[in-house]
Amino acid sequence: MSLSSALSIAQSALLSTSRQTNVVTRNVADASNPDYSRRIAQVVSNAPGARMVVVQRAVDQQLFRQNLSALSAWSGQSILSSGLDRLQLAVNGVDNAGSASTAIGKLHNALQLYATTPSNPNVGATVIDAARQAVRSLNSGTEAIQAFRADIDSQIATSVGELNQLLAQFESVNKAIVAGTRTGTDVSDALDKRDALLKKIAEHVPVTTHLRADNDMVITTTGGVTMFETVARPVSFTPSPAYAPGMAGATVYIDNVPVAGSTGEASGKLAGLLQLRDGASVTMQAQLDEIARGLIGAFAETAPPLPDAAGLFTWSGAPGVPGTLVNGLAGQISINAAFDPDQGGNVNLLRDGGANGAAYVANTGGTASFADRLIALGDRLDQPMTFHPAAGITAAASVTAYSANAIGWLENARQQATTSANTKEALAARTAEALSNATGVNIDMEMSLMLDLEHTYQASARLLSTVDEMLKTLLNAV
Repeated sequence: MSLSSALSIAQSALLSTSRQTNVVTRNVADASNPDYSRRIAQVVSNAPGARMVVVQRAVDQQLFRQNLSALSAWSGQSILSSGLDRLQLAVNGVDNAGSASTAIGKLHNALQLYATTPSNPNVGATVIDAARQAVRSLNSGTEAIQAFRADIDSQIATSVGELNQLLAQFESVNKAIVAGTRTGTDVSDALDKRDALLKKIAEHVPVTTHLRADNDMVITTTGGVTMFETVARPVSFTPSPAYAPGMAGATVYIDNVPVAGSTGEASGKLAGLLQLRDGASVTMQAQLDEIARGLIGAFAETAPPLPDAAGLFTWSGAPGVPGTLVNGLAGQISINAAFDPDQGGNVNLLRDGGANGAAYVANTGGTASFADRLIALGDRLDQPMTFHPAAGITAAASVTAYSANAIGWLENARQQATTSANTKEALAARTAEALSNATGVNIDMEMSLMLDLEHTYQASARLLSTVDEMLKTLLNAV
């Protein structure tokens, strides 16, 4: 081997070691960055010596896709879980203290007490107070649900805006990756940024990715709707400033294709929000409306063959009694002024009947100890009636049981959502950990490699020093 060849080998080794050291140093510097993929310096032999050819980026597409799916599921379920918690607190209060079930229980107790002393108008007034509490619970519950739907609607609009921004950023990064790949430029940093954007997009909508030539990527939803292909596709939504019972929410469109809210487990933030706005909250409103219908029917005045007429509880369709589900009935229900002393009414009508005319009087003898109607009213609260299946609870139950079942329905939904959210969170953490193990930086491994590179550098330096001494000796001899 000539001295010039030996010198060339030493220089090549030093240059290769320097480049490898830069890669290892970068890996160590970004070890704590969850969106960074480890860089690998590929070195090949080349006479004379060795040189680094290319820097490769560690990837595992299968694990990455699994992580995207897990992130979508976790995001959707966590949104659903937290939303149901908010809804429970807004409608039923702390420990269900403000629920319709609690208010109806107090009304039932007051009614039984009044039946023991029907001649005491003060006890009758407590029944009216308990009825007011039931009305307030239903009215405020309706207001809370519609305010909740409006708030969720604004969150959907925010999510859509964020999704459009992410897709615009993705378009810019994807173009840089394609251009860099075609010119042979290292695009590892841009690929890291694109993967990070994909994770954020997947939090809003579950996605599927497809790689094409030059590292070009196409994004579709798991339902097959194209979100990005060369250019970002628009995501559109028109929010509503306020909601009323029975009002349908606006649809989210991706590339002019409607996105429907899922049932069961939600995947992606948008699916979770749509399920809260158009699913759980609508069902809860139907339950409150059916409770209100049950109360109006239970306290109605009867006089066959005349039609039943609204009694203690009334609504906008009075004096008729609603025979089926009426959207927003829980917001319409009120105390009949004829029974309310605060509105100039007579509390004794609750005992005697007749608010809708003489034909509906039950206490025809006018006795102060008459309790038959009060006992009958209490029994009606415990008698089964048929409820609309749209409310999601057993069709046949008493008003008292139905209102309690409404609490149970929500608690069950909350428990399922919370359990699923915890499971999805664990899955997201495990897939992220597996992906990090496969593509992330291991400090111990990098430091070991750094030590090897140090030894290589020392060997190259000694070779260079030896060649230098030999050249000096040769020049001195000449």
